[in-house]
Amino acid sequence: MSEHERSGPTRTGSWAGSLGRGAVRLVLTVAVVCGVVAAGLLWDAGARADRERAAHLHEVRATTTRQVAVTAVGPWSGARSQSVAAAVWEYPAGVRRSGTVEVPPQTPKGHAVRIWVDDRGVPSGSPGSTGDRVLTTFAGGLTAAAAAAASGMGVACLARRRTESRRLVAWEREWEQVEPVWSGRLRRGSGPGSGDE
Repeated sequence: MSEHERSGPTRTGSWAGSLGRGAVRLVLTVAVVCGVVAAGLLWDAGARADRERAAHLHEVRATTTRQVAVTAVGPWSGARSQSVAAAVWEYPAGVRRSGTVEVPPQTPKGHAVRIWVDDRGVPSGSPGSTGDRVLTTFAGGLTAAAAAAASGMGVACLARRRTESRRLVAWEREWEQVEPVWSGRLRRGSGPGSGDE
């Protein structure tokens, strides 16, 4: 076997392996950067949204007017139980309002509870917590990193496949020139009557 035949595949394997490792390192680096950037943007957006929401929320005292009722909250019955009760409160000052509010379990009638209402006095959820924002930021950053990694690996695999295809075509052309000499066969068209003599 000739030196060309022995060394060709070896050089190819080393070259392709080096390209693969480099591509993986590049993709992982880009994925981490994308994840960090996305997490930072989500954190800032979440903090800004929480501040804006908190500016329009007000904590007031409500008094229950009936006993607590338990309702199921979720896509199916029993997913999550929630204790609610009819109550009255004032907001804005001097404006009496009534409705159903979430209360601790077994809250008795006539008991005072703290609730959050919006600028119109309608019950609303509490302001966003730091814990919720951390969870959202982490999930968003992880999703962005995974998406970037998947996209990058797809592009790298496609580029490597096209490069390998071109390399194999070039190698086959070169082998067509070397193989007749290596095997001792005459090139086509170089025999008697070919006009080469």
